[in-house]
Amino acid sequence: MMMSDYIIPDWPAPLNIKSLQTTRIGGQSKTPYESFNLAMHVNDDIDSVNFNRDLLNQYLPTKPYWLNQTHSNYVIHLPSAKLDGDASYTKEKNIICGVLTADCLPLLMTNKKGTIVASIHAGWRGLLNGIIENTIYKMEISSNELLVWLGPAISLNFFEVGVDVKDKFCKKNHEAEKAFKAIDDQKWLADIYALAKLRLNLCGVDQIYGGSVAENYCTYENESLYFSYRRDGITGRMASLIWIEA
Repeated sequence: MMMSDYIIPDWPAPLNIKSLQTTRIGGQSKTPYESFNLAMHVNDDIDSVNFNRDLLNQYLPTKPYWLNQTHSNYVIHLPSAKLDGDASYTKEKNIICGVLTADCLPLLMTNKKGTIVASIHAGWRGLLNGIIENTIYKMEISSNELLVWLGPAISLNFFEVGVDVKDKFCKKNHEAEKAFKAIDDQKWLADIYALAKLRLNLCGVDQIYGGSVAENYCTYENESLYFSYRRDGITGRMASLIWIEA
């Protein structure tokens, strides 16, 4: 892994806030995990994953806290020995919040003063059940102070869901209707970015960055740069990381 193999989020975070988005490039994992897989739970060779994590650690002040993600709405306050959750936050310096994704939406958060950070793993289940809202609530920060970066995820053109998923979102909020495009009466395309922005806006957050079409963040479409579970089935995971620099 080299500096050119990962993405530095483009957002107006305070100078003491550091963030990093990995890609699938620059590691040791073999096909179908080629090559910079960071997940232990996808049946990749463990030595390869550890090698990749060691490469990543060279660019970090400490080792990240890797969550046991289950598409829940649980939020972990770091540092913690218990890591079952899909978001984490901290006010401590050099404590790295991170999530692993391969189509689900990663969100990074901080405040304008740079005194708190959070990372969120948001698939459709997490979005529906309030992972964003729970994280903001736990952070205890005024929503107009929050900055949010949306990382690589599956785009509208490729994220097919059933009518049951659409109905669940629209039952929660009728504005979610705008985030779905009909294929037929039982299948819809879902815009995970629009669904996340709606939830953020309802929480009073409007300073949202990343996730634009111009940045080509679609994990499904950009096969050379990103892992995609929907595209490949058996595949690796990228990391979205954030911390407060000491």
